[in-house]
Amino acid sequence: QEKSCRLSAALLGEGSEISQEQLYELLKYAALGKCHNAAQPSWCRIYHQSRLAGVVVVVLHEMSQLHFYRFYLQFKHLRKVFRHRFTLTPSANFPVSLYGEGTNLKPQSTPQGLTSTSSECITKSSDLQCDPIIQRYGGKKQGLTSYTLTLEEQKKNDYPIEGSPGCKGYISTECDQQRTDSSPLFGLDCEMCLTAKGNEVTRVSLVDARGQCLLNELVKPESTVVNYRTRFSGITKKMLLPVKTRLSDIQTRLKKMLPHDAVLVGHSLNSDLQALEMIHPSVIDTSLLFARSEGRRFKLKFLAKAVLGKEIQCEQKLGHDPTEDARAALELAQFFIEQGPTKVAELNLEMLLTAEKLAEFSQNKAALQPQGCGFQEQLNEPPPLSRPCFLDCLQVTGQKPLLLGRQGLDSSGLCQSNLSTSNKQILQRALEDVPLSKFSIIQFSLGPEYIASHLHAGLHEKVRSKLTDMLTIYAGPFEENFCMKSVKKEFGRCGPIQSLTVVTETFQPYVCIQYKVLEAAQLAVESLNGAEVAGSCIKVQRPVTAAMLDCNVLIKELELDVENEGVIYVAGLKKSLTERDLQEEFSQLKDLETLFLPKDLQSGKHRNCCFLKFQKSQSAMDALEAINGWTMKGSELRSRSALAPGHLWRWIWQMNHSNGKQGKHIFYEKMEQLSDSEQDLRKKVKKLDHHIKKLYRSLQSNTLCVVLFPGVNSTQGSQSSLGLMGIKDDEGRSAC
Repeated sequence: QEKSCRLSAALLGEGSEISQEQLYELLKYAALGKCHNAAQPSWCRIYHQSRLAGVVVVVLHEMSQLHFYRFYLQFKHLRKVFRHRFTLTPSANFPVSLYGEGTNLKPQSTPQGLTSTSSECITKSSDLQCDPIIQRYGGKKQGLTSYTLTLEEQKKNDYPIEGSPGCKGYISTECDQQRTDSSPLFGLDCEMCLTAKGNEVTRVSLVDARGQCLLNELVKPESTVVNYRTRFSGITKKMLLPVKTRLSDIQTRLKKMLPHDAVLVGHSLNSDLQALEMIHPSVIDTSLLFARSEGRRFKLKFLAKAVLGKEIQCEQKLGHDPTEDARAALELAQFFIEQGPTKVAELNLEMLLTAEKLAEFSQNKAALQPQGCGFQEQLNEPPPLSRPCFLDCLQVTGQKPLLLGRQGLDSSGLCQSNLSTSNKQILQRALEDVPLSKFSIIQFSLGPEYIASHLHAGLHEKVRSKLTDMLTIYAGPFEENFCMKSVKKEFGRCGPIQSLTVVTETFQPYVCIQYKVLEAAQLAVESLNGAEVAGSCIKVQRPVTAAMLDCNVLIKELELDVENEGVIYVAGLKKSLTERDLQEEFSQLKDLETLFLPKDLQSGKHRNCCFLKFQKSQSAMDALEAINGWTMKGSELRSRSALAPGHLWRWIWQMNHSNGKQGKHIFYEKMEQLSDSEQDLRKKVKKLDHHIKKLYRSLQSNTLCVVLFPGVNSTQGSQSSLGLMGIKDDEGRSAC
């Protein structure tokens, strides 16, 4: 457990909203840690951030909190997996806020090209002492043996080592002769595909010191290929069909080809040797040779361009060419050895990298135009903010963020922007690309036909109407001259009442009671149905409407919601009791973690109920048994399991107060016309939930996943934003 990342957030408070700035804090710290002045967010805490495998943000375009609760039953995966939920401050410019609300880039002063001799990027010798390359190797030229990894460095960087537990069955190259500065260099690179076993070699290239290709061979993996990763590996199913060569064949050939004093060169060569299941004692790793601060690494593509002036891994080609990559790594090592650390440090690669990113930004800004996505209108003019964008900071660390979505999502050039035309395509790309990126933004959409304003108006009214029905109960029959005060007192013990009216259309009087919280209405149905109130044995029930036929199912699912785990509702409190009084009274309850006393959003006074959160679910169940019938300051308490997570209370209140005086008949005709569309929408939402489930299952353990319903730009009712978040644990759930 100590090695796992954890997330904690104090989100029980009523009406608590997370601002765009606070969301930015979370994403920045998760992605960057303590680098670039990233600090723990103020509203939640990530434990063991350095062990985070990645950050994935899923944006459900043009969807709001309204959609989540209207289609609560359809969002089966979302509500069961994510333990933390929060209301997000609405923003008309929501996706832009994910990039950080500003940028310090100045495209007009960007260099138009990059070469290793750019005079602007040469560093004075007096400034070189702080360069990581000089700090590691000193300033003098040395022979190649000074740059081979020591045994400790190999262990630290996950190289296969003779006798290590994880290297059982690995083959040694048996190159055990003493190395000298004249030992031969060989460049090695492999391409891998994802199989049922993991990463398996499907192509191997070896080049000699002159760059001559000695080996360029396709390899048939032992296990079934799950993902060919063609965009990166260049391997297709058709290419591997006729291949007979196996890994053991390649191992034998490499052993024969390499002289006993050979030095292997590669970029992150540990991955290649692990995939080859081979052990070689003497290596130069160019990802470590060109040292950077804080353990960061330059990409091979960048180094080839900045140091050698060569373009490799071009987007026009299908996948990487392992021979090209092996040759590039070899030449980089030869350049470093021949020129020496000082000459390499004088290139100022950090500045070159920043200049390259600025150039990309400038070109993309000029070339790309907004293509119909609402927030892009905001991108035409540079935002008047000076804070650096943390996605730009990610690029400086060598991590290029990934953005997947429909056409027209990003014109900033700060992301690997892959455009798709359907959610299915987006999912397929995400399954391939997300494991290769430390920070990903995946945007799904229901499609333009489902985000029209009249659809949102209808959905808003349906949700408002259903919430009202769930908060409402009918009680009776009563005697003709019953005591209304007694009825109000008895039903008030279940929780705060919004309104209480007498129904006169019936033969005998009934009372219609609307509560302010769902738990109160449910408690009244459960505890007072069949009870004697005001001298009458009464029946308590909810309104009977078509929308309420699945009410019991919905109540059950709300009880099982992970946000309500270990939380109970307590009613019947005297309003004279303070929070301190309650803390003292409930202190005897085992494992009590938090007490929350809701306040009326209009008057500011606390209500006659509270919520208790326990560290363990069993402790909550024990507390339920103990509290029911408990007398506190002369008042009898009633309790049940919680139904509505904390972030819902303000929203329910808003729903009940917005358009509250507009009768249902105003929307009736429009809603009838929408019934077919809503049936389609339910299917779309269910499929969308399945897409997110599939994506979530593919994520590595210790990945922070945030799902955002960003809200809708509409004047129709409440369109609050909603966020769900969690860190995936080893069992596939979100860790607290």
